[in-house]
Amino acid sequence: MDATHDPQRRSFVASANGHADFPIQNLPLGIFSPKGGAARGGVAIGGCILDLGAVAHLLGGDARRAAEAAAGDALNALFALGAGPRRALRAALSDLLAEGSAQRAAVEPNLYDAADCEMHLPARIGDYTDFFAGIHHATNAGKQFRPDNPLLPNYKYVPVAYHGRASSLRISGTDVRRPKGQRKPASETVPTYGPSRNLDYEMEFGIWIGTGNAQGEPIPIAEAAEHIAGYCLLNDWSARDIQGWEAQPLGPFLAKNFCTSISPWVVTPEALEPFRIAQAPRPEGDPKPLDYLWDEADQARGALDLAVEVLLQTPKGGPFRLSISNTSHLYWTFAQMVAHHSCGGCNLAPGDLFGSGTISSPTEDGFGALLEITYGGRKPITLPNGEERRFLEDGDTVIFSARAQRDGFVSIGFGECRGTILPAT
Repeated sequence: MDATHDPQRRSFVASANGHADFPIQNLPLGIFSPKGGAARGGVAIGGCILDLGAVAHLLGGDARRAAEAAAGDALNALFALGAGPRRALRAALSDLLAEGSAQRAAVEPNLYDAADCEMHLPARIGDYTDFFAGIHHATNAGKQFRPDNPLLPNYKYVPVAYHGRASSLRISGTDVRRPKGQRKPASETVPTYGPSRNLDYEMEFGIWIGTGNAQGEPIPIAEAAEHIAGYCLLNDWSARDIQGWEAQPLGPFLAKNFCTSISPWVVTPEALEPFRIAQAPRPEGDPKPLDYLWDEADQARGALDLAVEVLLQTPKGGPFRLSISNTSHLYWTFAQMVAHHSCGGCNLAPGDLFGSGTISSPTEDGFGALLEITYGGRKPITLPNGEERRFLEDGDTVIFSARAQRDGFVSIGFGECRGTILPAT
């Protein structure tokens, strides 16, 4: 940790001081376009966005190189530079935006009101992989199909994942069209084709890859964290009825490929440094990860203490809280995901995206999907306004947020990840 985490540091951007998500201690990166302008790299500071390319000349060395790499319409070039230039950029921006900055007059003309800007995907996403690291979600879902043996034998040995569809990743605020596909509930003898009846969300964390690796050269677990460029919120929308029929014997296909929503800002590992914690000890009897997945430093500080919340806004009311959980409940660390993904020789690339898997807590108030909350739709929930939900209905809006808090430090957030369900076409 360094001066960028100082809780006494304030910004001359007044809206940043006390901002719920984007104080000067955060400085997340993203791609935005002002009214009538082209997409470009920016940093969130309170209710404003700073144009990185426009202030690059005010910086020097690695910080300038990083700002110039972020000046285009995607952050891939910045991600490819690795952790060193990214850290230099963060430190320089913190000084540039701080109260008393000698560069204030040069910076202020390049600040835009975030409310007047459009956000875009932060990077060109070449590949997307969805992990299954939320053990409580995996257990709750497994119980519905295998009550006596909810977790398959490999779960505690392998960071289970599947390859998702990068082309249908969308930025927060993009509407979600209800998908169609084959469905065959147990009450029907043959499948039918039509709109999903059991549309669901999954509260997940997104992991952005920075520097990649050459094909055939695995990333060692001790170095894996250095390959992570940042984090976001991720909603892995899921058509449960389509998934239940098609995922025999392979994994999800149409049930997941219609849309995945992500929040627009990339919160860097540096901003989250005060909120690192030890990975939770495995329960007695669970196997120790194999050597290629085990690193003492990663176990000591490889997890994050972030509260994640799910809200539901219906056409008739809300938003209503559905759950609140914590990233500390994940069974595998983010570094273990990187190490495992590359261990067979897979080449990761800057801008690749991982999903963590659904983040659920051990208790019902922290379940990360309606599949768990309603027990597969068998026990509908009643919202505070009297409405009932088994699964999502047309017009519903799902909103994710996350907050990092620790005594002695300024709390930071991720902004929102939201999507509204539209009827099937």
